Amino acid sequence: MAATQVILIENIPGLGAEADVVKVKPGYARNFLLPQGKAFEVTPTTLKKLNQLKAKRAEREARELNESEELARKINKLKITLILATGETGKAFGSITASDIAEKLKGELGGLEIERHKIELERPIKSTGEHEVSIKLHHDVTAKLNLIVKSSTEQEIGGKEEAEAGSEEKGFKAKPKARHTK
Repeated sequence: MAATQVILIENIPGLGAEADVVKVKPGYARNFLLPQGKAFEVTPTTLKKLNQLKAKRAEREARELNESEELARKINKLKITLILATGETGKAFGSITASDIAEKLKGELGGLEIERHKIELERPIKSTGEHEVSIKLHHDVTAKLNLIVKSSTEQEIGGKEEAEAGSEEKGFKAKPKARHTK
């Protein structure tokens, strides 16, 4: 099969970045890339636009690098505490995953989302204590997050005393009667 050369206008995962000249199957170019405005056919006119695209790509990459470095500084200063569900003996029932960390970071960073795939965990965290988690924000920038994992039994000790005091005051309530409609 013959391949068609196109110039990419934007990043396309698995294919290339903005301003890359790539070879693709003719159907992919004709049916997806060109109609969606994601690429140009390689012609003498579009080759002149290539320099503009390269300059635009360089600006974008420099901006992304600066944003990543700034975000890394913020993350390096953070100390996040997460609660791990444990039994009375201290054995973990669950674990803390990259998506749990991403959710907590979103709250700490004022709604700024970090993809869970950027958080580098060899395996989910199943032990309490302090952990250092790497977050790859950019191919040149990696942040280190200080994560404190506490046991849920430590949190329940204070909560149980309050709950027991509250249940003694309230007492038991009867079930509401079912209504019959005609």
